[in-house]
Amino acid sequence: MKQDIHPEYRNVVFQDTSSDFSFLTRSTIKTSDTIEWEDGETYPLAKVEISSESHPFYTGKQILVDSGGRVERFRRRYAQKGMDVGAGTKNADASDGAEAATTDS
Repeated sequence: MKQDIHPEYRNVVFQDTSSDFSFLTRSTIKTSDTIEWEDGETYPLAKVEISSESHPFYTGKQILVDSGGRVERFRRRYAQKGMDVGAGTKNADASDGAEAATTDS
């Protein structure tokens, strides 16, 4: 292997922000946050939005996680432009386009 081209492979704590679950593993991820782990050592901290503790496949439960209010931000952005952002507008627009395409031919 070539020297000095590989990232540092080190112990890192990953923290699931939606379920407060943390685990220690090895990774090359770069992060500026640190955390003191159960063994008293300080490790780099990587925050993730979903892990095996909160993913529906592993938990068997469907949990709606709207991280950072993305849906609300979308609605505010397009409501300012005077667009209808209610449910079903995408389907209505698609059906209008389909009808227009069939009447043109």
